[in-house]
Amino acid sequence: MSAVWVLIGVLCAGTVALKAAGPVTVGARRLSPRVAAVIGLVAPALLAALVAYETLTPGRPGLEVDARLVGLAAAAGAIALRRSMLVVVIVAATATALARAV
Repeated sequence: MSAVWVLIGVLCAGTVALKAAGPVTVGARRLSPRVAAVIGLVAPALLAALVAYETLTPGRPGLEVDARLVGLAAAAGAIALRRSMLVVVIVAATATALARAV
């Protein structure tokens, strides 16, 4: 098992533990809106970090800027324009393919 999959497993377990710890520790009390907002942003932040890691690492030490970054930028643009997920995937795949063709 590669180190990346171990990291993904640990992050998934950590996310589940964080989400389970809330009801156990707080019980019937309501969380403050600020704490609830932070907890709600943990999973998207982890996902964004994993996407950035997978996009910029070539499998050896260092960073690599290639066609995957073009696809990620295109996907971010489509998301910013509030397109459907299907359109986002198609735009990202097309941009990546065009960048590799050039």
